[in-house]
Amino acid sequence: MRYEGTDCALMCSMEDFPQHKSSSQYGDFKQSFLSRYKREFGFVLDNRPIIIDDIRVRGTGCSMTEYCPQLSNGSDKPKPMKCVPCYFEGGYRQTNVYLLDTLKSGHQLEGPVIIIDKNSTIIVEPDCSARITPHGDVKILIGSCKSKAVSTQLDAIQLSIFSHRFMSIAEQMGRVLQRTAISTNIKERLDFSCALFGPDGGLVSNAPHIPVHLGAMQETVQYQMKAFKDNLHPGDVLLSNHPQAGGSHLPDLTVITPVFYPDESQPVFYVASRGHHADIGGITPGSMPPHSTSIDQEGAVFKSFKLVSGGKFQEKVQILFPVSFGCSPS
Repeated sequence: MRYEGTDCALMCSMEDFPQHKSSSQYGDFKQSFLSRYKREFGFVLDNRPIIIDDIRVRGTGCSMTEYCPQLSNGSDKPKPMKCVPCYFEGGYRQTNVYLLDTLKSGHQLEGPVIIIDKNSTIIVEPDCSARITPHGDVKILIGSCKSKAVSTQLDAIQLSIFSHRFMSIAEQMGRVLQRTAISTNIKERLDFSCALFGPDGGLVSNAPHIPVHLGAMQETVQYQMKAFKDNLHPGDVLLSNHPQAGGSHLPDLTVITPVFYPDESQPVFYVASRGHHADIGGITPGSMPPHSTSIDQEGAVFKSFKLVSGGKFQEKVQILFPVSFGCSPS
């Protein structure tokens, strides 16, 4: 399903959104589409017809025979088959060895232990524990990861982990932008950039996109923070392309989204994407006239404009000139 006039079709299944129930035996696919679109783009288009591109039918088969073995409860303490030295981080440690067939439901094993099955061997490391479920599965609780807290102290490993995670977010932003774009400049030429910014508007991480975009995006975010101050709310998305607001040339439109924690009034960080548009209304095709003497001759100018306000896409908003949005009469 997709909105009329858009190129991004979303596969909607009732299994993904079981909360949408209706009187129809097939479910409410419209609400499923709106939920998926809201999750994908952050807003929905009101009063826009929804088109069904194609229909796919999925069939499943299952056996009528139920196989769900139940183990008897183990009230006694499990006895190891033997004890062997096993090398872990820090050196050798005496490690109990158990046969999986001798373990019963509810048995708790504190690491380090070795559990041997007919076709596999399970290692339970130190500071971890294993519990046998009623169905014979081995459930391992990772203790060391739960007990280690993330602090602000410099840690090379934590720094590397979070650096890669933040960069991965920016890279995923770029993949989603490319997948959902209609413009050839973005979908095929890849003339766009994505980045994350901290609560002060400073650059945190960026994907390896276009350097000329990324160099000034921090200034764009910080300009919008000063322009809107306390007038930013969850569901708002900002648009800007003016050189005085950190833009490059007018066809490079920057979209900025502030991200909030629940019950927080100030954004905790920002995400931004800058993409090149083929034409935004200049005096020549492409909006980059070489003989222009005024920025208004290059096309529409936006200093600070709410592209999405409270989750509502401002598709048909009426702008009067002159206004504080910073849009030129062109």
